[in-house]
Amino acid sequence: MNEKLVKPDITVVGTGAIGGVLAAYLARNGERVTCVDVVEEHVLIMNDQGLTIEGPEETFTVSVRALTPKQLLAEGKPLEMVFLCVKAQHTSAALESIIPLLQPSSAVVSFQNGLNEDYIREKIGDERTIGCFVNFSCDYLGPGRILYGGVSALYLGELDGHNSERIMNLQQRLACWGPVQVTDNIWGYLWGKMSYAALLYATALVDDTMAAVVYRADLRETLMALCTESLTIAHRLGYKPEGFDDWNPQLVYPLENRDWEILNAQLDRLAHLMAANKKTKSGIWRDLAVRKRKTEVDFQLGKVVEMGHQLEIPVPLTSLVVKMIKELEDDTRLMDWANLEELKECYMALHLKED
Repeated sequence: MNEKLVKPDITVVGTGAIGGVLAAYLARNGERVTCVDVVEEHVLIMNDQGLTIEGPEETFTVSVRALTPKQLLAEGKPLEMVFLCVKAQHTSAALESIIPLLQPSSAVVSFQNGLNEDYIREKIGDERTIGCFVNFSCDYLGPGRILYGGVSALYLGELDGHNSERIMNLQQRLACWGPVQVTDNIWGYLWGKMSYAALLYATALVDDTMAAVVYRADLRETLMALCTESLTIAHRLGYKPEGFDDWNPQLVYPLENRDWEILNAQLDRLAHLMAANKKTKSGIWRDLAVRKRKTEVDFQLGKVVEMGHQLEIPVPLTSLVVKMIKELEDDTRLMDWANLEELKECYMALHLKED
């Protein structure tokens, strides 16, 4: 068999946190990798000084080939395997920049937050779209530098659930990073992460660690009600949300199966994991508090609100969190525990109304 068909070149579009980690491990393993990023200084540093991964387990620098999207397009080389690792709000622009270079046999893998596979397949077709669930702790520190908290969960899957040679080959190539899993329920993992994203956005409403929020027993009923809104939509759409790491949506939904003793023990384990991680605050918090830029909320919880309206499923808590995050983005709200108290008051009011 032609070696190039077995191991196509990999182009990583968006070499910030997730993309930077994957590109570095693949390049260190001898893979042919091209890093693509819109930040020109990042591209310059990667070419001149290499890409550095800093973490608790190891710190290393690897030589990589880096281009801006304009340089990639000008080069005109057909793309084979593309890792799309940009923020969800940049999916459209990033995809449009590479579509002219895609071939019928090309494949695009969405290493992103949200449900971007839906948008990608609309643009390039199901046959060129690979689903991916990724959840590991990492952060872009600056040009040429990525903070990496260590191996966590990564699942690959065809959108229709069938197994394929390209998925198996990709799993083998990514083994240099860690234990990549193949699943026939990629949409279940994406919706499982969507429910977890609701929890993470709630933790970003305060200027404190994720663990500090999850440890709060008095807020857990509210937080799980928030997560339940996403899980209700997933159920209506026919998906079975999957758990990962120490997040198990099946303990949260359906309500009739919820056992608070078991769920509280699980949330304690999740909080311990969060507290032990080198990255104690979410990327959402960092976008708001440090980088002062827009989060991915419109393309994550915003999609939940949109689908809730379409399906006539009430999503009041998700809607309130979206509103609060947008106000934090616009500097019309402060990060404070009062935000979670407001969310709790909303939940209690809804709960009393139902009773």
